[in-house]
Amino acid sequence: MSTMKAIQLIRPGEWPELREVPIPRPGPGQILLRITAAGLCHIDVTVVERVAAERNYRLPQTLGHECAGRVVDAGDGVKHLVNMSEDVLVYGPWGCGRCRQCAEGYENYCYNARARGIFPPGLGRDGGAAEYMLVDRARYLVPIKDLDPVQAVPLTDAALTPYHALQHSRAKLDANSYAVVFGVGGLGHVAIQLIKHLTPARVIALDVSERHLALAKEMGADYAFRSNADAVEIVQDLTHGQGAEVVFDFAGVQASIDLGAKMTKVRGDWNIVGIGGGKATVGFGVVPYECNVFSPYWGTRGELYDVVALARRGVIKLHVEEHPLEDGEATFQRLYAGQVMGRAVLTP
Repeated sequence: MSTMKAIQLIRPGEWPELREVPIPRPGPGQILLRITAAGLCHIDVTVVERVAAERNYRLPQTLGHECAGRVVDAGDGVKHLVNMSEDVLVYGPWGCGRCRQCAEGYENYCYNARARGIFPPGLGRDGGAAEYMLVDRARYLVPIKDLDPVQAVPLTDAALTPYHALQHSRAKLDANSYAVVFGVGGLGHVAIQLIKHLTPARVIALDVSERHLALAKEMGADYAFRSNADAVEIVQDLTHGQGAEVVFDFAGVQASIDLGAKMTKVRGDWNIVGIGGGKATVGFGVVPYECNVFSPYWGTRGELYDVVALARRGVIKLHVEEHPLEDGEATFQRLYAGQVMGRAVLTP
């Protein structure tokens, strides 16, 4: 039996390992991709630390929820729906396809996915940090045409998620508005570009790293400051004591959440996107009047087509660190240590 290399989580809480595993064969309705690029992010760290155990993932499991590949085979019933040798991205949040959320295009909020054992790649089923992977439905494949897979693969999360969050709050970001971006990592550095291209708002970037703040300025942020206790006063001064119309928190740690409500304007939006484990306290007098607290998860397939189109037009530029799949273990450790700028991408 032919084998392939894959970065797999063997036991919760332990470093992922590079292993030799069988190359999967597509069954009815499935498509086999030869992976061209796979993104790693802090969600993968969270999976290793707690999510795999909390959700009882079946292990070993190949990591990697940001996946790009080339179609090389397909099972019965789907061969006429795919183009062999086409370069594609994999839409991650798979749904049942039949509930009301899925019918409206929101497979990322599928009512039935977890109950029916439908998991995203790398987040409950084998992902793309390997030489090959299986995709269960042709509809999850989004063509990238002339885009470089290494540059394109983070679009599936690092661009899709902030784009979805921005679409929710876009109407509030007019010419006199401010948007705060907490965390200039994989998602945050793309969010800055999207806000600056799609709205006339001014962007205030906050991070604990001077390197990330320099990246924020490079990506177009109007202001960049350390994320600490002084940040609230700085934001209030810049916004004439009113706070920002929209706060995007791409860290989601307790420290950033504790600051977020203090920076949000009355009738503003507080978007808690990051999964750092922090918890927001919400109630009368705790958050500004009519503050909309929003917790998005990924985005829709239609929005992934949007961000691919923006990338092809040069609007989105991903800051990536490319590493060979064989260095996946070391790359994961760099990610865990907070040493990755932008997005880490593995290539077989």
